Amino acid sequence: MAFSINVNGTNHTVDVEPETPLLWVLRDTIGLTGTKYGCGIARCGACTVHIDGQAVKSCNTKVSAAVNGKVTTIEGLSANSTHPVQVAWTEIGVPQCGYCQSGQIMAATALLAKRPRPTDAEIDDAMVDNLCRCGTYLRIRAAIHRASDLAAR
Repeated sequence: MAFSINVNGTNHTVDVEPETPLLWVLRDTIGLTGTKYGCGIARCGACTVHIDGQAVKSCNTKVSAAVNGKVTTIEGLSANSTHPVQVAWTEIGVPQCGYCQSGQIMAATALLAKRPRPTDAEIDDAMVDNLCRCGTYLRIRAAIHRASDLAAR
C-alpha cells in the first residue's frame, strides 16, 4: 500500500504495509540511517523521532500514524549541525560510543520546545525513556541546560 509521508520537510511516497514500523521506513525505504534500532520494543529510545514536534519511538509507531503529520529525524534538525542541542552536545562532549545520541538529541529537542528552561527534575523525567549504556546522563543534562542557554540568545 502506498503512503505519502512528510519527513524533514520532503514528501515521500512509500509502498509498505500500514503496520510497518516508521523506523524501518525511515532507514530502509527512505535511507535516513541516523535514527537507530536499539531494542524494538520502545524501551531504549535510540529510535526517537518527532511527529509534529512530539517525541515518539519509531520502532513501535506504525507508518500509517505518520501519514498526516510532519516527521523530523536527526537529519532534519539542521543542515549543518547548528541546532542549539547539537551545538551543546558537541561543546559538552556528550557522546561516548554515540549509538543512542540521535535518540537522546531528539528527546532533548522535544523537551526544550515545551520547556525552554527545564529544571534538572524535568530533564530527568523527560529523558528517562532514553537509555545510554555508556552512562553519559550527567553530560546529557548539562548539554540540555547549555542548549537552553544557546536557544535563549
